[in-house]
Amino acid sequence: MIKILADSTCDLSKDLIEKYQIGIIPLYVHLGEDEYKDGVDISPEEIFAWSDKNDLTPKTAAPSVADFEEFFDKDGEDEYIVFTISSEFSSSFSNCMLAIDDMEIYERAYVIDSANLSTGIGLLIIYAAELAAQGMKAEDIVNTIKETREKVRASFIVDTLTYLYRGGRCSGVAALFGSALKIHPKILVENGAMRPDKKYRGKNIKFVMDYVKDLEDELKTARKERVFITHSGCDKTIVDSVRKYLEDLNQFDEIIETRAGAVISSHCGPGTLGVLFISQ
Repeated sequence: MIKILADSTCDLSKDLIEKYQIGIIPLYVHLGEDEYKDGVDISPEEIFAWSDKNDLTPKTAAPSVADFEEFFDKDGEDEYIVFTISSEFSSSFSNCMLAIDDMEIYERAYVIDSANLSTGIGLLIIYAAELAAQGMKAEDIVNTIKETREKVRASFIVDTLTYLYRGGRCSGVAALFGSALKIHPKILVENGAMRPDKKYRGKNIKFVMDYVKDLEDELKTARKERVFITHSGCDKTIVDSVRKYLEDLNQFDEIIETRAGAVISSHCGPGTLGVLFISQ
């Protein structure tokens, strides 16, 4: 049997995790001296409150080697395909490789560096689960996913630069931070890293919809199976407007809304929204 695992940064909802039978390995969030597990005992809202009160971005940490080992059966026959956040952002990938090495299950365990984050990973996970359900062999699934990985289009628009700036994981943000004008950059995930792209101005729904409309040409040539609207707590009116816009394109079989988890939210801040899909 093929078991598909992923670290918690994939931001898949509980319904999707259950539907596709995905095992989730939590990352850690540190609020001062206190440690929490992403998706288990800490919410994005608690993180935002702590971060704003202390003028700090929480520290986050990858699952340990031992954490990964708990999801593997050393003496079983199951095969494993594990997805991790980009190795540019975390040691999740390397820790998983070490766990496989320790347990000596090289012949039946595969680790995929997603070169992405959030539902940019989730798109690949669901595709892998569908291929497994169709009876494809694990090695062939891994090769197919690696070919698909570069076709994932992941971007998001931020309401505030503060969290990205404090986190220090997005090159180019420092040059924008502190601008006299209210800037909302599109953050592009590319080659496993984040960088600012086009800059937007305005309030709430305007800058979000301008960002989505600028994706239209790419959306119209995307794979039809699904598109994600992933956000860190946007107003329902904004999310509904994005959904309506995507519905009117008549391009996607499925439009899925998900909430970013604690780790992703701690770095992007509240009011962030992304539209993520796979190109043809």
